Amino acid sequence: MSETSASTSTERHQLPVRTLVAASIGNAIEWFDWTIYATFAVYFSSQFFDKSSPTLALIGTTSTYALAFFFRPLGGILLGRLADVRGRRWAMLVTILLMAGGSFVIAILPTYQMVGWLAPILLLLARIAQGLSLGGEVSNASAYLAEIAPSARRGRYSSFFYISTGIALLAAGILGLVLTTTLSRPELETWGWRIAFGVGGLLGLLGLWLRRTLAETEQFEENAERARAVRNPLLLTLTQHPKAVLQLFGFTLLSTLCFYTFFSALTPFAVQFRDADGSEVFLALSIGTVVFIALQYPMGAAADRFGRKPQLLIWSGLMTVITVPLSLLITDRPPLLNLIIVFSVGLGLYTFMSSIAPAVMSELFPTELRALGIGAWYNLTVALFGGTAPLLISALSAADRPDLFFWYVSGGALIAFLIILTMPETKGRQLM
Repeated sequence: MSETSASTSTERHQLPVRTLVAASIGNAIEWFDWTIYATFAVYFSSQFFDKSSPTLALIGTTSTYALAFFFRPLGGILLGRLADVRGRRWAMLVTILLMAGGSFVIAILPTYQMVGWLAPILLLLARIAQGLSLGGEVSNASAYLAEIAPSARRGRYSSFFYISTGIALLAAGILGLVLTTTLSRPELETWGWRIAFGVGGLLGLLGLWLRRTLAETEQFEENAERARAVRNPLLLTLTQHPKAVLQLFGFTLLSTLCFYTFFSALTPFAVQFRDADGSEVFLALSIGTVVFIALQYPMGAAADRFGRKPQLLIWSGLMTVITVPLSLLITDRPPLLNLIIVFSVGLGLYTFMSSIAPAVMSELFPTELRALGIGAWYNLTVALFGGTAPLLISALSAADRPDLFFWYVSGGALIAFLIILTMPETKGRQLM
C-alpha cells in the first residue's frame, strides 16, 4: 500500500467512541469505588474498628481491603468463564451490578460503636462482593476491547480502558479534595466518607444503563461453541499456555504495584505517617491523574506503531532505578511540589503499560480461554501484590521502615523487566 493510500485508510477509520466508552465505563466505576475505599480509609477506619488505636484501626481497614483482593481470582474464574461461554456483554452487566450493590451497602453500614465486631464483618462481606466483581470486570472488559479492535489499532482501542479509569480516579480525587477542604476531620470521620460511597453506587447504576446497548463481539460469537466444549479450562491455561501465564504474572506484578502504590497506598501513607496536608495530597494526585489520562491514547498509538515490547521494557527498567529516589521526596510535611513530582512521574511512566494492558493481556490467550485466562492469573497476581500494598506500607511505616516498601517495588520492577525480555512482539497480530 502506498503512503497516500495508507494515510487515506487512516483518515477513513473512525473510532467507535460511544462503544469504547460504554465498554470501559464499568471498569472506571469499579476503580472509582476501590479508590474511594483506599483513599478514605484513613478517615473511616475508626468507624469500623476500635478507635482507641488509630494505627491499628487503619491496619484493620487496609487488611479488609487486602482480604477482598483474594476473592478477585475467584471472581476472575467464575465471571471469566461466564464471559467465555455466555458472552462478554452479559458478564460485564453482572460485574457492575455487584459493584454498585457493594458501594450502597458500605454507604449505610452501622459503625463499630453501634454493633461492635459485626461492623467490620459486614464491611468485609461488602468488599468480598466488590472483589468478585472486579475480578471479572478487568478480564472481561479487556477481552471485549481487544476483540472489537482492528489488529493494527488494538493499542489505541485499549487506551480507552484506562482513559475512562483515569477520569473516574480523577473524579475520586476531586471528590476527596472537595470533602477534605469543606469538611472538618471529625465530620469526615463520622459521616463525610459515606457521601463518597453513595456517589459510587449511583455511578454504578449509570454504568449499567450505558452497558445495556453493547453488542456482543464477533470474535466471541465465532468461538462460542468451541469455548462451551472446553473442559477444565483453568488447567488448560497452565498445560497449553504456561509461558503466557508466566508472562502475564511478570508484567502484572509491576503493573499492580504501580497502580496501588500511586493511586492507593501513598495517600494514607503521606497523611498518616508523613503528616502531609490531606487536601494537598489529593490535589497532587489529581494533577498526576490528569497526566495519566492525557498520555493514554498517545502511548496506545505509539505501541501500535513501534511495538508493545519496547514500551514495556522502558517502563519496567525506569521503575527499577527511580522508585527509591522518587520516594525520598515524600519527606515529613512534604511540600506540594514534591507530591506533584512523585505522582506525575510515577503515573506518567505507568502509562507505558496501562495504555496497552487490554491488548497485551488479550494477545496471550486464545478466544475460548481469554477471559478466564486473564481473569484467573491476572487477579491472582493482583491479590498477592496489589491488595497487600496499602497494608504493607502501613505496617512498615508503623515499624519505622517505610523505605523497605519502595525497595520492594523496585525489586518487583526488576523481575518484570527480566520476564518481559522473554515476550514476543505482538503488535498487529491477529487474535487467536
